[in-house]
Formats: sequence, structure tokens, C-alpha cells
Amino acid sequence: MTAIDRIGFAAELDAYARANRPITIGLAGAGQMGTDIVVQVALMAGIRVGAIATRSPARPLAAIALAGHESGHGRAAATPEAIDRVIDAGGIALTDDLAALCAAGRIDVVVDATGSPDLGTFLALEAIRNGKHIVMLNVEADITVGRHLAAEAKRAGVVYTGSAGDEPAATLELIAFAQSLGMDVVAAGKGKNNPLRIDAVPSEYEEEALARDMNARMLVEFIDGSKTMVEMTAIANCTGLVPDIAGMHGPAATVDNLAQVLCTTADGGILSGPGRVDYTIGKGVAPGVFCIARPRHDRAIERMADLKVGPGPCFALVRPFHLTSLETPLSAARAVMYRRADMVPLDRPVAECGAVAKRDLKPGEVLGRIGESDYRGFAMTWADGRASRALPLGLAEKARVSQPIKSGERLTHDNCTADDSLLVTRIRRELDAADARFLG
Repeated sequence: MTAIDRIGFAAELDAYARANRPITIGLAGAGQMGTDIVVQVALMAGIRVGAIATRSPARPLAAIALAGHESGHGRAAATPEAIDRVIDAGGIALTDDLAALCAAGRIDVVVDATGSPDLGTFLALEAIRNGKHIVMLNVEADITVGRHLAAEAKRAGVVYTGSAGDEPAATLELIAFAQSLGMDVVAAGKGKNNPLRIDAVPSEYEEEALARDMNARMLVEFIDGSKTMVEMTAIANCTGLVPDIAGMHGPAATVDNLAQVLCTTADGGILSGPGRVDYTIGKGVAPGVFCIARPRHDRAIERMADLKVGPGPCFALVRPFHLTSLETPLSAARAVMYRRADMVPLDRPVAECGAVAKRDLKPGEVLGRIGESDYRGFAMTWADGRASRALPLGLAEKARVSQPIKSGERLTHDNCTADDSLLVTRIRRELDAADARFLG
């Protein structure tokens, strides 16, 4: 292939690395997304993976080999000093110690690809304590205690950010574009990538998960709608947009009629008002994201209609793809180079992602992880969550059922007890207590 000159951010990243040194990522997790990051960074100029933290070295070694590195490129390192020595020698350090990863001096930015709300909370706080920027692919942790982590990062003078390529950050790009043009944002969200089946359980998806190089539990988190609820809650709490109804509408709107469905009833749609988050199960939108925008002048509406964006008065701005973890290195680089976040939660949340029982739950049962057989995510307004005492989805793992819960009923602080041994539980309790004092 003929070489061409780098332009735009690619050129800026290359110039930064030449003037300083390559931006060095400390990666936590080497599952599907972690592996993607290892491979993707190996293809980029000006950035590198310096260390990977996992329980076992098998997955990161496989990722390193897949990325085309020679045998011996990944080397065990148990301390921050040892991690630095491996990086200085040009290798990738492998450790099972998240604290050591965050303390290593050669690491510029930490990426959380663990998927665990509790581990993600610990990792972010360790990174911040050590003066490292933190990129969260862990949206489950972000919607639970992200505002606390963002505040801690701000106090420490580092960047806390969601990841480019993940659907929430991709949606925020479109929202910002519409706002910069002076348009009203009517709604924003995503096309659901997998068929929606709210009672899905991992045992039914082992074969599909294997074919897609995924964990079956993670696949079910997508299929049962939990991930969609998590992501829409994240968008809401970064923008002020809110779910129109509990669980959102999730219509079967297509690219062609999206702006005529997810608009207000006054404009012929289904929303009770503007400023909403939602998703669609209709064909042609997934794997993309969208922003429904309404220009504030008839001339602009006329021009957009003439440019075949849609009939108006509302228009669907659609990004037809998101590259998930392949884009994550861009957020890491922007955090280091410009101290800029691609996605950061508001100080005060407007939405909550609670949980709904997938089956009848009995007192004494200890709940499993998101995407298993006990519960699924369920988005609602923050006010609804407080009024119903909804148990945040990020606190459901290891919670103990204290009262009978029927399939389809919400998990609440009255019928479940969150696990106090988890860091994420303790921090969220402090946040809720502060909210109660603030609201009187």
C-alpha cells in the first residue's frame, strides 16, 4: 500500500511521541476488549501498551502473540519497579497486581477493561491516587460511582473519562455536534445490536459466544437489554437527557423513520417531551448511534430537508458504526496529550440503572453477576430510582435477597441487601447519603 502523510490527530500523536516518548498504557483485563486494545495499539504510531494486569498470564500472552510481537515480549513483573524495567526494555509487563500496575512510573494512563463494578472502582481510585489518567471501558462502574471517581480525578489533576468507540461516547459526539450548530436535542441513543430477549441466560448462548470469541455472560448482558440500559443511563448522566419512561420505549424504528418516531408527540412521535435517551430495535440503525435534532429556524429545517437528511422538522443524525475497544487508545492519547475527557458524568445524576428480577428470587439467595440468570438492568429517572428505593445495578452482584421477589419486579434496598464488603457499595452509600442531605 502506498504510504501517505499522517494528518489530523494521527500526525499530532506521532509528533507528541517524537517530542516526548510513546504514550504508555497500563491495561487491566485481557478479555475480548483487552485483546482488541493490545492488537490495535500495536498498529498505531506514538502509543504503546506497557503493562497488562490480569489474574492469569495466559490471556495477555495470547493477545501479545496475536498482535504480532515476538516470543518473550510479555514478561512477568510483580512490582512497580519491575514493570518499569520491562517497559524500558521495550516489552510488555504482565502482573496480577492492579496496585502495582497503577504505581508504575512509566505508565501514563490506565485503561479499565475488567467489566467489574467493584474492581473498576478500585482500579480507578488507585490510578488517580498515583497521578494516572483513567479511561473507563467499565460503564457499569461509571453509572454507579462515576461522579465520585470524576471528582477525585479533578482534585488530583488527572483525567477521568469514558472510552471513545463505546456507544455512549460515540453518541455524545453527535449530541455535541448538534448543540454546536444551535439545534435542540430531542433524543439520543443507539440501535440495539442483538435481538432483545429479557429472559436470556448464559447456558443458552454458549455456542454463539464461543463463535464470537465472547464470554456467554457478557453476551447475555447485551441480549437481555442490560447493556443498553447501562449505556443509556451513562449518556443521561453525562448530558442531562432522561429516560421518557422507566425501561424506555425501545421502538422498532428504522433509519428512515427514526426522527419521526423518537420525537415529541407534538411533532408526531412517541416522546412526552424533548431531551430524552432511548434506543431502537428497528433494522438499519445498529451498530450505530443517533441524535434526533430539531433546528430552531424554518430556513435550517428547509435546508436539511433539501439535503435529504429527512423530511423534518426533526432529523436523525446517525453515526452508523462504533468501534468499541478499537477506539479506546484515542481516549487514552487525548487524556495524556490534551488532558481532555471524551465523556465525564455530571456532578448530579439524572438517571438510574436499577435491576429487575429475571426469575422468582427467594430470601437468602446471593445474587450473581450482570448477564446471568438472576436479574437484568432497567433504566429510569433518578427521581424514580430514589422514590422506589431501586438497588443500583452496579450493587446487585453479591447482594442478598431479604424478601421474596417475583419475576419482573424491581430489586430495591427493601428486598435486597448490597454487599458491604465491596468498595463500590461503600462509596455509593456515601454518595446516596450526601444526596439525601443535599435534597433535604
